Amino acid sequence: MSATLGFGVGLRRAHQPAVFDPTRIPGVDFFELLTENHLAPGPGRLAAERAAAVRPVVLHGTALNIGGLDPLDPDYLDEVAELAERTDARWISDHLCFSGAHGEALHELIPVPRTDEALDHLSRRIDAVRKVFGDRPFALENPSYYIQYAHQPYDELAFLCRLVDRTGVRLLLDVNNVFVNCANHGGDAQAFIDGLPAHAVLQVHLAGHTDLGHVIIDTHGAPMIDPVVALYQRLLARTGPVATLFEWDNALPDLPTLLAENDRARAAAAAVLTEAPACP
Repeated sequence: MSATLGFGVGLRRAHQPAVFDPTRIPGVDFFELLTENHLAPGPGRLAAERAAAVRPVVLHGTALNIGGLDPLDPDYLDEVAELAERTDARWISDHLCFSGAHGEALHELIPVPRTDEALDHLSRRIDAVRKVFGDRPFALENPSYYIQYAHQPYDELAFLCRLVDRTGVRLLLDVNNVFVNCANHGGDAQAFIDGLPAHAVLQVHLAGHTDLGHVIIDTHGAPMIDPVVALYQRLLARTGPVATLFEWDNALPDLPTLLAENDRARAAAAAVLTEAPACP
């Protein structure tokens, strides 16, 4: 059980400075930092350093643009690597998407077309990113998506498997996104979990969503639903213990409500594993 960080929450300004007091965050084993919020000198970087003094941290970004056609930004990569050094981040992750085009940020996580050309493109860019991040593990998250491309030879699962086979990239597996995507596009969420390369899963995200009836939106603004918890347990039965983080970004609740969802994740894991990781 020592190989996993345990159960964490995102570092949010509204919960500071309470989260910097270890006695007020029982059950929280690590923090996930939104990378772009902590790169520049100032309060954001100071908060990252304070968090790292309390618990282990991991970095999770949205601006890498790994799937984009613009050249990777070397200054951004260097800044992320420096932040990882400052905080002794256990790993760095971003999203399997493109988030910019023609030098402009899109402020959206646009899905990558699932083609052989995209696999070639991603493989080259993953290699370039790793050269900057060095030995620190690098993972990509499966994003939620709401469009389908006309030409798409691979389904999402097959594309992920091929990408892992070609590059060895680790996965930040968002279980809620698996549920949302399968519900919206007619997939089988259980089969998706069963077909994943379990050895590649470095971290798990759990979250709530908003069901509008005709579509489910990955809003990160509600508690987990039971089917997502069941998918998480199905995943753990294959992977064993894996670092798990509950995301709540919109309509941010008070800290006790957030910690209660973190406790739900720990209890769900304990139900399928022989022993849940202890807090440091």
